[in-house]
Amino acid sequence: MASSMQALNVRPFGFNSTSVVPQRQPRPVIIRCSAASSTAKSYNITLLPGDGIGPEVISVAKNVLNLAGSIEGIEFKFNEKLMGGAALDATGVPLPEETLTAAKQSDAVLLGAIGGYKWDKNEKHLKPETGLLQLREGLKVFANLRPASVLPQLVDASTLKKEVAEGVDLMVVRELTGGIYFGKPRGFGTDENGNEIGFNTEVYAAYEIDRIARIAFETARKRSGKLCSVDKANVLEASMLWRKRVIAIAAEYPDVELSHMYVDNAAMQLVRNPKQFDTIVTNNIFGDILSDEASMITGSIGMLPSASLSSSGPGLFEPIHGSAPDIAGQDKANPLATILSAAMLLKYGLGEVAAAERIELAVLDALNRGFRTEIGWMQGDGGGSVEVGGYKESCIGLNKK
Repeated sequence: MASSMQALNVRPFGFNSTSVVPQRQPRPVIIRCSAASSTAKSYNITLLPGDGIGPEVISVAKNVLNLAGSIEGIEFKFNEKLMGGAALDATGVPLPEETLTAAKQSDAVLLGAIGGYKWDKNEKHLKPETGLLQLREGLKVFANLRPASVLPQLVDASTLKKEVAEGVDLMVVRELTGGIYFGKPRGFGTDENGNEIGFNTEVYAAYEIDRIARIAFETARKRSGKLCSVDKANVLEASMLWRKRVIAIAAEYPDVELSHMYVDNAAMQLVRNPKQFDTIVTNNIFGDILSDEASMITGSIGMLPSASLSSSGPGLFEPIHGSAPDIAGQDKANPLATILSAAMLLKYGLGEVAAAERIELAVLDALNRGFRTEIGWMQGDGGGSVEVGGYKESCIGLNKK
């Protein structure tokens, strides 16, 4: 390895680092690779670039993974497959069997983005989003982890007052494969008066609640030891069972402080005093809504990663933003959410914490040096890079302010 490489000591995921990297002028992009050596570890990663800006941001994340891996003695074998609209155009289905098989056989899956105007009018089974649901079902990923951390460099991007947003660092753990999105019966019909109706079923089995609760307690234990379970137990029977089971599982984690909150109050508290939360666990529909709300505290969904985990088998890692087809191919897309998803892949999917923390620190360093994208609140011109442990990797759309 290059002699200039230095070991880094960084904090775990959650970006409220107070360290300040001195402002520097942009330097030419230099990519250095470590000298060839026998790597101790090797992982198979399935890449699903998808649609719109997906291929752009996946390309950057792949390069960053390779760079971090070369420093840490990790080899990645990438297998790129079609999914979403790209798969529809090539094969007629949003998730080809070949793609699902490759994903199941890999150590982790990294997804870019799916969807676009082109396929909006397709029938439901031929929509790109259907492919994502099929992928989640096929991988049996039931726990969705979505961090929302307000970076010190970007606190002014939040729509909340600085004193409210500053220091926010929370994780939403969402149950992903049960509840009203999957419950049966569901469908359309008519009532006794002949009125047309649509209906869905909110249903949870005890085992579904127990397994997501354990993921949440483990996550809270690795953070600050506080877990808030969000439900609607004053009205919904499914939530009553949810609370009962979460309390039962809490006995296994005496070191974690458990609290409960109704979902309507939680939605209010997230904008009133978000710093009171560390780890939140909730059901599918509540998590869908609250995680989006939490993401906007940070100022932009373009910075936020996510992880979807199973009891065994590969996890699915993806940015929470969409495919942004209107800017695809224009070198404007912000790749940081995908880069941070790659960091979550390393940390939560492969257990490679040191490599993950190198990437997280590199993102902080790039932001400290003033690099921003051209879209939205991240404006500017010029070229930029992310530096990992003394090495640099160019980033699509990163510009010096």
